[in-house]
Amino acid sequence: MEVRLMSTNIHIAGRPVGVGHPVYIIAELSANHGGSFEQAAQTLRAMKEAGADAVKIQTYTADTLTLDSDLPWFRIQGGTLWDGATLHQLYQQAAMPWEWTPRLQALARELGLHFFSTPFDATAVDFLQQLDVPAFKIASFELVDLPLLRRIAATGKPIIASTGMATLDEITEAVATLRQAGARELALLKCTSAYPAPPEEMHLRTIADMAARFQVPAGLSDHTLGIAVPVAAVALGACIIEKHFTLSRSLPGPDSAFSLEPAEFRAMVEAIRQAERALGAINYSLSPQESKSRQFRRSLFVVADMRAGEVFTPQNVRSIRPANGLHPRHYEEILGRRAARDIARGTPLSWDLIQ
Repeated sequence: MEVRLMSTNIHIAGRPVGVGHPVYIIAELSANHGGSFEQAAQTLRAMKEAGADAVKIQTYTADTLTLDSDLPWFRIQGGTLWDGATLHQLYQQAAMPWEWTPRLQALARELGLHFFSTPFDATAVDFLQQLDVPAFKIASFELVDLPLLRRIAATGKPIIASTGMATLDEITEAVATLRQAGARELALLKCTSAYPAPPEEMHLRTIADMAARFQVPAGLSDHTLGIAVPVAAVALGACIIEKHFTLSRSLPGPDSAFSLEPAEFRAMVEAIRQAERALGAINYSLSPQESKSRQFRRSLFVVADMRAGEVFTPQNVRSIRPANGLHPRHYEEILGRRAARDIARGTPLSWDLIQ
């Protein structure tokens, strides 16, 4: 099958995402619905208020992800937030009822939020396709599930894939699989699959390399605490930021500890928007504000009363602010020459004052 180069932009519900466009900010609901539809709906409203462009949910059941088993390899260990629970217990707690999805989708549409999901098996892909979601997300843990990737790619929808835990070879294989299966619009997210993730393990410089290597928009799926890391990612070229969102970290739930509260998310959005404005373009011309400031640059002034014929010396001519006098480049040229007439202290030096 022919493999074409993908676009360096993708389009979600008609909105271009990529270089040259505003950073696309995704609020991840994940398990922060708390088992309550009303809490989920309230969270969507808070996401919109906080400035998110999109809300992302997760579509799975505990039984589609794992087995209900107490065997050692199904029990979580290793210093995570969820040590001691089985995988089935964790996913049972975190899963969102599928019947909520159309209702939340309608609410998101009413709020002006894009709404899509991460499917974790083929039945979830088919379910979301029936709802005509505008894009699909692939989770880091599923990046190696090539049959699932092919099923998602076959929908023809834009795809955003997280790359946590993946080697370069695994990312390359996943990208090739998606493209060969029909995906034409793909974005990749740098991700560190630790919860929370330490900043020193983020390696944000990978984002630009990923974008260039795979010719895709690249961004960050962030599990660090706080907002500094996603803002830094934008400065390094991230086109997409995904961050977990909760109404309050005091609410119980498996994702609360590394999620942002509404005020924090709003602060992140504002910082990202300010950072992307500051990035601008390669530019050596003066801004209007800089042009006004030029009048306060240094220039040559007479700093002591002088008589006609007196020699210019470091004691009576200096480079000071403002810029009304001759350019400082002429300082050495003027020293040793004589005043053409009497000059009062504080006079900007000009050629007609020099013999």
